[in-house]
Amino acid sequence: MKELQAILQAFEQSERSGQRSAIATVVKTMGSVYRRPGARMLLTEAGQIVGAISGGCLESDVFERAKPLLLQASKPITVQYDTTASNDLIWGLGMGCNGFVQVLLESLHTDSAKSQLAWIADCFQQKEPVAIATIFHIEGNVAAQIGDRLCLKSDGTVVNRIADHQLTMALLQDTARVLAERKTRVISYQLDNGFVEVLIEVIQPPTPLLIFGAGYDAIPLVQLTKQLGWHVTVIDHRATYATRDRFPQADEVILCSSNELAANLTLTARTIAVVMTHHYLYDQALLRSLLPSPLQYLGVLGPKQRTQQLLEDLRLKGFAPTNAQQQRLYHPVGLDLGAETPEEIALAIVAEIQAVLTNHTGGMLRDRNAPIHDPNPERLCLPLA
Repeated sequence: MKELQAILQAFEQSERSGQRSAIATVVKTMGSVYRRPGARMLLTEAGQIVGAISGGCLESDVFERAKPLLLQASKPITVQYDTTASNDLIWGLGMGCNGFVQVLLESLHTDSAKSQLAWIADCFQQKEPVAIATIFHIEGNVAAQIGDRLCLKSDGTVVNRIADHQLTMALLQDTARVLAERKTRVISYQLDNGFVEVLIEVIQPPTPLLIFGAGYDAIPLVQLTKQLGWHVTVIDHRATYATRDRFPQADEVILCSSNELAANLTLTARTIAVVMTHHYLYDQALLRSLLPSPLQYLGVLGPKQRTQQLLEDLRLKGFAPTNAQQQRLYHPVGLDLGAETPEEIALAIVAEIQAVLTNHTGGMLRDRNAPIHDPNPERLCLPLA
């Protein structure tokens, strides 16, 4: 997320300065690799590299291969890196990853390549996910080219730059499914006139985080989540705490009471909220307002017994959270990391939120009896009738 933000910013700067630029995108992987399909890296003719497509072992070689694209707006190319043990010495990279990476290189002075950045920027601005389908391999007489794309927005809007009708119809169906599942896929299509491989990726806007409470312990939480590229809003009812000087990195700092939340905030199914006001009655009012909302995560700082008492007091006042609402409630907030300081507590909170967002348990990787990354299966689509 933050990587894409940095790429967009660097591209704007290169455009203003008149520099040529190119973009490298991981489109297909197999085995053990550092980055997954959809990872991007911006390259400029001045030698600037923004983003990464590996752990640092492929970037220099990719830059060398992209130099012709920085000289003129030539056609996209794909390069492959086989880092399995038997081929590692051939590449001389010494990676030892035992995997395969395919990278699409494109000049950003072509409409097709530039369009993807425009769609990503629009996704961030509109705060809604989009799905982008990119062709990276073609065999046969398919009416398409490497780098051709189709974009599906959350409101159903389709922007199609693929001429092949059969492929377009198949992509529309699969792109809608990928957008609904929020999971990037690499899909192979066996068409009547050829074979095509496509990366269909979901671009997510910055995670919206609401921090209720502008105390000292909220400061490292803002700093850490901004490092991740999240959209962070701090809310407090105390004028001396809810200030821009106190939270210069926050996207918004709102001064309001619990009764004014509806007028000042928009709560969606993507919103994350953390309550850390250290004020019992204010927390009670916040829970009464936040629990019925569509939040996907609501964390409450403080001992478990305190939050249980808050919920019991709400029940005595006639409000009983549903099971679904309580499933979204995390108290005490954060993973069990042995955190003590505000910085450590912020780390524990962010780690738990990340686990929830990715549907993981937050356990130790050494205890995981499966690959670190979920598999990214390819599905063969038969010709349409």
